[in-house]
Amino acid sequence: EKRTVTHIEKNGYPDSIYINAAKIFQGIHTEKSKDTILVRYGDNSESPMMAFKDEHSRRVSYELAFNALKYQDLLEEILLDSNAYPCYSIPDELTSLLVVMLYDLQDRKFQERKVFAEEELVAEVQEIGHYLYSYRTKLAAALARCRIKYDALSIEYFVPETIWKQEQRASALPVCVWINTFKISLEDVIRDLEMKGLTKVESVSDFDHYTYAVDQHCHDVLVFPSSLREELLNLDLFADCKLLLQ
Repeated sequence: EKRTVTHIEKNGYPDSIYINAAKIFQGIHTEKSKDTILVRYGDNSESPMMAFKDEHSRRVSYELAFNALKYQDLLEEILLDSNAYPCYSIPDELTSLLVVMLYDLQDRKFQERKVFAEEELVAEVQEIGHYLYSYRTKLAAALARCRIKYDALSIEYFVPETIWKQEQRASALPVCVWINTFKISLEDVIRDLEMKGLTKVESVSDFDHYTYAVDQHCHDVLVFPSSLREELLNLDLFADCKLLLQ
């Protein structure tokens, strides 16, 4: 039976993704000094993370959390400028969820979120989602004012230069994956990849687009061109945890 993974689309994510991303963001967000703090993040350490559906869902949750972290200052300014924050019906413990879901809302151009079939709905996510969507016009206007204020063509402008350079370097690095030898052998992985049109080469210096190499020192590690990252993560091999992204 073919396994499926959670699709990354511009129409939102299942509720569990937002809950887990908010939990991750809560632990990594930048703490402001007491004399400059305007947006307050309560303590939600008691609330547990939801089980990840698959490795893809785990990756999406972390990506969403770290994107919210990159744009934390901008997202907070948008919330304040639009008067969407503070909202007395939303406790401080849900501020992380508010920020995470705001990042996603602007990323999909303030369009309504899709409801995923058979997903487990979470009351807090539904509440925050409806609240932000009701403010969508004011939030979009606040984002536009920020871009004018800082002469920014896009929100990427708001990423600190050091982080932008790190991302540029990281995006060019080859993709390394572990073979889960408890579930599949190297020979079977190679056969599966060749059926999907990928060609084995001797080293990374021989890379073309649809190629890969076996690590010269660890024979249960495969290396792929960076351009294949998204295609790889949508393979059944990843959905079934037969390949694991390093």
